Amino acid sequence: MATFASLLNTLPDPNNPIGEGGQAGGTDGPGFKSIKFTSQAPVQISRTNSGRVITRQIAGHKWGVSITYNPMTRDQFEPIFSFLLQRKGRLNPFYVQLPNQYTARDSAFAACTAVQSNLIKNEYALTRGMDYMVQDNHDTTVDGSSNVTKSPKPGDMFTISNSKDSLHTKIYRVTRVMTNTTYWTGLVTADRPTNTSERGIYFTPNLQRDVGVTDVNGTDVGDGIMVYKNPKIRVILNKDIQEYSLGTNNLYTFSLNLEEAQA
Repeated sequence: MATFASLLNTLPDPNNPIGEGGQAGGTDGPGFKSIKFTSQAPVQISRTNSGRVITRQIAGHKWGVSITYNPMTRDQFEPIFSFLLQRKGRLNPFYVQLPNQYTARDSAFAACTAVQSNLIKNEYALTRGMDYMVQDNHDTTVDGSSNVTKSPKPGDMFTISNSKDSLHTKIYRVTRVMTNTTYWTGLVTADRPTNTSERGIYFTPNLQRDVGVTDVNGTDVGDGIMVYKNPKIRVILNKDIQEYSLGTNNLYTFSLNLEEAQA
């Protein structure tokens, strides 16, 4: 009998199957009928008598995910509902993968990030609150093929892996991508991409935690690894009550609402 060392902590779907013991692997979870994805960044607005507008951010940013399923058979439904019940309402966070974020928009870049050795790295130390970084290791070859530019595109999402900071679970969305030949001149010289392997990346929301450099004097120290391959959002259910409907056709109707939950 096979044993397993960990339990699946990602909402089951076709790319994240779950076994009857709760382990990764086994039965594919059902795909989503539809997804509603929201970005919430609370802002307070004041307007003076003269019409001047004053804005200020009053709370942290969070993503929201609403998932609707097609009618499901019991065999399709039970693994999903059991997984959610195991979270005990909003007590225990878990992860979800968005179907449109399984791969990056650019196929060459997706092929690059699928290779473990092709890690996209942070070039300079960053402090929380920043919305721009220089990422390195965007070479111009993929698996020996020449003249292929590896680069994310606006809309791609990434998380940051840091061996020294396991609490950095925020997921970010790319909004602008600049190269060493195509960049905004408003950037100071030190912040511009300087060679073909670097990209200047604007992202949202602003950086939630400090991020160190990946290489120090040529030694990989594990800080600032960009995860573009199948990035996951850490979420909780938005309410403690979960319910489903069972129709006369013996099919289950179910949907759920999730909100981002940083560690």
